[in-house]
This record gives sequence, structure tokens and C-alpha cells, in this order.
Amino acid sequence: MSNTATIKQFLIEEFLPDLTQDQLADDHDLLSDGVIDSLGVLKLIAWVEDRFALAVGDTDLDPNNFRSVAAIDAFIEDAHQRVGG
Repeated sequence: MSNTATIKQFLIEEFLPDLTQDQLADDHDLLSDGVIDSLGVLKLIAWVEDRFALAVGDTDLDPNNFRSVAAIDAFIEDAHQRVGG
């Protein structure tokens, strides 16, 4: 099940208050576009851990896991499958 709407809602509330969910493309590169900086990534990771009951380990800290809405969604799905959830 896709979590893109939930992810977009968080990103818009925290980083892109002038956009709507329809305006934020699933593949928009949040890192190279400067939407999220290194502190923003930490905030995003903390939110993912809390919202989706996941532990983001050191090996998961690849920036590509948090580069776009689609990448974050894929990471969450993969992490849930790894823990059998």
C-alpha cells in the first residue's frame, strides 16, 4: 500500500507550505533541488521512524532513500517487508 499522500502531506507542511499535494511530483528530487538539507533529512528520518514504526539503521542512511516521495515510499515498503510487517 502506497504512503505517498501521507509523505507528501508531511513534506508540504514542513518544507513546502506553498505547494499542494498535486503540485509535488512523486519523483521530484528534494535533495538536489534544496528542498531538504541535511538537518531536514534528519527531521524526515525521525518522522519516518515515528509515523511508520520503523528503525532506520546506519545502512539505511543512503540519501537516495530520502531523495523523493517515491524513494521514501519505496524505502518504507522495503523496511516493512524486511521486518515482516
